[in-house]
Amino acid sequence: MKENQDYLNTENQVISEKEVKHYVLERFYSVKHDPLIKNLVNFQAMNKYLVMAHDQEELKNLGNIVAKHKKIPFSEILDYYELHLKKALKNQPTIKKHTNVILHVFGHFSQKLAEHEKKIFLDLLQNYKEEKIALGKLLAQVHPIIFRFDNVYLASQTYFLLYSNIEPGIFSKIKND
Repeated sequence: MKENQDYLNTENQVISEKEVKHYVLERFYSVKHDPLIKNLVNFQAMNKYLVMAHDQEELKNLGNIVAKHKKIPFSEILDYYELHLKKALKNQPTIKKHTNVILHVFGHFSQKLAEHEKKIFLDLLQNYKEEKIALGKLLAQVHPIIFRFDNVYLASQTYFLLYSNIEPGIFSKIKND
């Protein structure tokens, strides 16, 4: 299915999975050129959900690699991290993997949503799983929630940058009573 290879982040621009990988690796190479543990930790945090969409097991491995930064020379950490990052990005995201990511994201704000908002969210997710809407459209609907609840961690995720359509979402139109 085309959706698993191409993602829209605007109405007119298609970002291929190859471009997604290139973008992430370029950001990693900037970490290698300024080799500080805080840069690697920030990179890991910002790319968590994107890597999760590719390979959840490798995401765990990457986290473990970062956690060992005091036991192993940092240059080796970077080499090992790069190896596992590339391995993770070789795996294609699927509807099932994206659904898992979206449910993790939902966990960040589900307790703050009204019941009717939770239903809308879950209906959107079901429509995505049934391939009635594209991933970019689903994420465009979710994206305003992140800002509504001022979740800086989620707002910094490259997952939304690369896979969302940039358009007003349904949640930005809902008024809480």
